[in-house]
Amino acid sequence: MEKEYAVVMKGIVKRFPGVLANDHVDLHVKKGEIHAVVGENGAGKTTLMNQLYGLLHPDEGEIYIFGKKVNFRGPRDAIENGIGMVHQHFMLVDNLTVAENVVLGSESKKWGFMFDLSSAKKVVKELSEKYGLYVDVDAKIEDIPVGMQQRVEILKTLYRGAEILIFDEPTAVLTPQETEELFEVMRRLKEAGKTMIFISHKLNEVMEISDNITVMRLGKVTANLVTSETNPREIARAMVGRDVVLRVEKSAHKPKEVVFEVENLWVKDNRGLDAVKGISFNVRAGEIVGIAGVAGNGQTELVEAISGLRKVEKGSIRLLGNDVTNLDPRKLRDMRLSHIPEDRLKHGLIVQYPAYYNLILGQHWWRPFSNNGFLDHNAIYENAKDLFEKFDIRPRNWRMLGGNFSGGNQQKIVVARELNAKPKFIVVAQPTRGLDVGAIEFIHKTLLKLRKEDVAILLISMELEEIFSLSDRILVMYEGEIMGQVRPEETTVEEVGLMMAGKKLEEVRA
Repeated sequence: MEKEYAVVMKGIVKRFPGVLANDHVDLHVKKGEIHAVVGENGAGKTTLMNQLYGLLHPDEGEIYIFGKKVNFRGPRDAIENGIGMVHQHFMLVDNLTVAENVVLGSESKKWGFMFDLSSAKKVVKELSEKYGLYVDVDAKIEDIPVGMQQRVEILKTLYRGAEILIFDEPTAVLTPQETEELFEVMRRLKEAGKTMIFISHKLNEVMEISDNITVMRLGKVTANLVTSETNPREIARAMVGRDVVLRVEKSAHKPKEVVFEVENLWVKDNRGLDAVKGISFNVRAGEIVGIAGVAGNGQTELVEAISGLRKVEKGSIRLLGNDVTNLDPRKLRDMRLSHIPEDRLKHGLIVQYPAYYNLILGQHWWRPFSNNGFLDHNAIYENAKDLFEKFDIRPRNWRMLGGNFSGGNQQKIVVARELNAKPKFIVVAQPTRGLDVGAIEFIHKTLLKLRKEDVAILLISMELEEIFSLSDRILVMYEGEIMGQVRPEETTVEEVGLMMAGKKLEEVRA
């Protein structure tokens, strides 16, 4: 094999029951480059990376690492061959220190039998200084912010001797400032000769950080692009097979009466601590109010309180002029409140149910799905067929169990159901998490269509571009409080980013 390549995957085929996930895929990653792998949901990119990391085994094809043919039995083999993976959901133990997490599973021993923490800490500190991954080695994971936790994940791979690092959607939980810091770290790693594979749906990030791009669609490679010679529109076309509107234009629309409001709302988290601390705001008909913030700052508890899933400790919630504080979800749904939850598996789907049932959950007692207490399966099947086409849910098998769809297509099932419920008010939490550009375009257009039809929309998202693109007003949450309210046309990403990090609007503008 050519010696310039760190990774070569040739003719990779991976089949699952009824699905050809990888169809003779070739991937060539040069030594010392940052190589982006992008594609629609179900395109096969995660399946491909899982084979590179030893989590799955190819049905056909060959993998070469630095010119040597390999056959991994599991992740341990991949690690021994210099491959590390930084997962989107961090694999850290909260009550252990940074150093303990880094060495966990590969502890150094003194005299052959006793764990030597002091020398491990020294190695971790040296690694952090070498690559600019500054973090307190004695701090507990539960006491450091998300951006720092990600640095610990990167340090874990480097401690194990990784020369090739796979980053799976690494910016999903970061503020704009933390994203910039991550990119600085990646540039330093590149200068040190490390090779990186970067999986992302964010085309602006792909353009900023990568050297080369492999685009996948329906299990095949559709394009190999040089980043400096391409643009987001060309990448999106290769991903989706058509031209895509990358940023929807929001037409002027005058909001009408207040549909939803919260006043002096207090909500506790699962530990009994205050997660939402006395916030007040409203949403009017024909208006999108966006809530920006890093995950874990009270947004989840706020959404659960609004949708009847969590008790309100103090304050009030009003919908269509009625006090609905601590009303149960069924009554709220009957009042035409829809809810796209941030955790699709916990609150959005029953994975053991077929898709056609998942598409009527929470509406199953409504006509035409129910008639005198009995389910009308013909109406349920017609509804499923219609929504599968309209929302491009793949594969087109609406009898398949919810748990057998890819994450992005599970999200489409939830979004399709909630947007199809003719809501007056809709709580939309992370609606495009894990979705490709084509699906994002469709959901953004659908939300703006609902806005035009005078639906009141509360949008909670960690995607600042999404918040800026869709919102009429932006509220920024930090540690359960609102740091400020701004209009997208009157603020900047930097201002909002500073508020997401804990500064009040008046401090930012002082």
